[in-house]
Amino acid sequence: MKIIIIGATGTIGKRVTAALSKEHEVIKVGSKSGDLQVDISSPESIEAFYKQAGAFDALVCVSGDAHFGPFATMTDADFRKGVNSKLMGQVNLVLIGQRYINPKGSFTLTSGSLATDPVAYGANASTLNGAINSFVIASAIELENGVRINAVAPGVVEDSPAYFPYFPGDIPVSMERVTQAYVKSAFGAQTGQVYLVK
Repeated sequence: MKIIIIGATGTIGKRVTAALSKEHEVIKVGSKSGDLQVDISSPESIEAFYKQAGAFDALVCVSGDAHFGPFATMTDADFRKGVNSKLMGQVNLVLIGQRYINPKGSFTLTSGSLATDPVAYGANASTLNGAINSFVIASAIELENGVRINAVAPGVVEDSPAYFPYFPGDIPVSMERVTQAYVKSAFGAQTGQVYLVK
């Protein structure tokens, strides 16, 4: 299979890339590095990227910025940074990508546990995660040619200790469990699912 991984060099992305590269052709994509580059906040960049990548069997996105900070000082600009990147970036990867993906292919997006289990400073991320989950559930009933779509929603992961203080009482999720959720989404038979990994 030809698999595109967006955010391939990130904390989760590099683990997913290692797992999927064992038996498949993987195209590693980043904003500034990788086999190809894309700015997911730009629909024009996404279109140009897909034209360069060509037809593919699966896309996994583990990329997208969100604003993390106190609600009292959050601004429209802060909020829109996450909307334009993590939310619309992933939505547009599917809206545009549906014209390039092979029949019976799959999209895997990344949301997060904050959609239903919020923490202080995480209002933007919680909103984006909830919207991504709803997009996956809704778009699954209209994607054509047997194309599937799911989201992986990890909690705070063991390889991100800088975030531990913001998640009091949460046990960091093992990278192996998170990675296997992406494997399940890419190679399983389910669609319209949100795989919560906590």
